[in-house]
Amino acid sequence: MFVVANRIMVNSGYEEAFAERFRQRAGQVEQQPGFVRLEVMRPANEGCPWVVMTHWRDKGAFEAWVSSEDFKRAHREQSLPKEAFGAGGGLEMHEVELCAGDA
Repeated sequence: MFVVANRIMVNSGYEEAFAERFRQRAGQVEQQPGFVRLEVMRPANEGCPWVVMTHWRDKGAFEAWVSSEDFKRAHREQSLPKEAFGAGGGLEMHEVELCAGDA
């Protein structure tokens, strides 16, 4: 399994708008071959990033999504202004070495 975590700093006052953006999204990622799961995680501590995590069958499935027209369409419309986002965060990619529990 391949996991991508996008850590996003959301400035104070924009948290609900950011969450709503995901609730109202087109949902195209769920239709992609090799897609496993999406998690949007709100930080429990102030000053920490939100984490948008996608799980894929393998790296190739993720790369196919990123190069797809669906990806471009999903990321074309930015409904939040630049000032909604702070500095820091970033994209992390991992191969799952071990998975235990109900995941």
